[in-house]
Parts: sequence; structure tokens; C-alpha cells
Amino acid sequence: MSLWWLAYPLLGCFAGFIAGLFGVGGGLTIVPLLFMLFAAQGFPPEHVMHLALGTSMATIVVTSVSSMRAHHGHGAVRWEIVRAMAPGLVLGTLGGSLFASLVPTRPLAFAFTAIVYYASLQMVLDFKPKPTRALPRAAWMFLVGTVIGIVSSLVAAGGGFLSIPYMVWHNVPIHHAVGTSAALGFPIAVAGTIGYIAAGWKAAGLPAGSLGYIYLPAFVGVSAMTMLIAPLGAKTAHRLPVKQLKRAFGVFLALLATKMLHSLLT
Repeated sequence: MSLWWLAYPLLGCFAGFIAGLFGVGGGLTIVPLLFMLFAAQGFPPEHVMHLALGTSMATIVVTSVSSMRAHHGHGAVRWEIVRAMAPGLVLGTLGGSLFASLVPTRPLAFAFTAIVYYASLQMVLDFKPKPTRALPRAAWMFLVGTVIGIVSSLVAAGGGFLSIPYMVWHNVPIHHAVGTSAALGFPIAVAGTIGYIAAGWKAAGLPAGSLGYIYLPAFVGVSAMTMLIAPLGAKTAHRLPVKQLKRAFGVFLALLATKMLHSLLT
């Protein structure tokens, strides 16, 4: 078991850098890799995806704070967007995380890959919004936040794969979208963590060291390193040109979805 525990800090280093670079909370990176690590350790198949989702969501609580502070230091967090979307994010994430426990692992994983491919296409093709398109009113932002919260809880991500394309589509500069997404990841992560703990509280057959659907050894190992490395990723993001950052984000999402799909099919 101790050999597996060494893999978690290494995963945290990678996920922390990606989280800071793209403002995605790290969940999109962590879920596929935790899925494969848990399966390799022989965890019960019916719980593998739910444990990967719940553990990933818990690590985002730590990662998002570190990434948010770094982006805020660069003046890249649009707090008016955070205030408008946060209540909806919390509501949607709580509901979605409780619903996720009722969905079998395989359909849940296929839904994850489809959503990520869609977000990837948006960023790689560099869809251009109308120059006059601005962010909608607060009530609409609340509804958008609710939808993002639901979807994010089902794939245990910080919401950046949806919130960044949404903000960019409304002419928010990519660096501000990335920084704001890092801040939006925190309410998603807190609500989602509570939901996954509750959903898995009475689940039978979970491995030792689990708190609901959160596997604590993985949570500790991953989050300890993401907290240290995320600021480095954020610093790198603000040095990259806009178009290069958008396309890199899109390619990154496509690679993750492809790896996950390959694991499911084989």
C-alpha cells in the first residue's frame, strides 16, 4: 500500500501546476488518473469512479484557494462574477453530487468524456464571440452557476472547463477568465465535498481510509502538493500569450478525455 501512496504526491505536483495554469481546479486532471490508480489497487469496481470523483472534489478545496490567491495577486479575479455565480454553484453542486451516487460508474465516466471533448473543441477552434456580447444580469448568472455546479459535481471538477469558455464567450479576457474560474472552484469544491461524503456515508464495501466517497490517503497526498505547486502554474499562465493559452487549454482537455475514453473501452 505504501508504494501506492507515493503516487499521490506526484499526481498532486502535476495537478497543482495544471490547476494554476488553466484555473480548472485540478479535477479534470485528477479524476482520470485516480480512476486508474484506484482500479489498479483493486478497489471495488462499483465504487471506483465515485471515489475518484469524491476524492478529486475534496482536493479542489485546497487547490482552488492556492490558485485563487496567486491569480488575485495578478489582479485577474473578477469578484463581481464570483459573487453573482457562487450561490448557484453551491446549490447545483450539492444537488449534483448527491445525484451522482445513483448513477452507475460506466455511464458517469462516458458523460465525463463527452463534456470535456465539447469544452476542448470550443477552446481549440477559438470561437469568437460578438464584440458587443457582455455578461448577463445577476439572475441569469445565478442560473448559469447552478448548471455549472450540477455538471461540475458529476465530473468532480472545479467548473473551469465550463466557466472559462462561458466567460470568454462573453468577452472576458482569457487571463481574467482563468483567474475568476480559480475563485469559482472554491464554492463548488466545498459543496461537492459535503455532497460526496453524504452520498457515500453508508455505502458498503468502501476501502479502509474512506470518508464517504473520499479516499483520505489520496486526498492528503494530492492536496499537499497541489497547494505548493499551483502558484507556479498561475505565474506561468500570466506569461503566456492569449491565443497560445486558449489552445493549450483545449489540447489539454482533449488529451485527458481521450485517455479516459481509452481506459473505459479497454
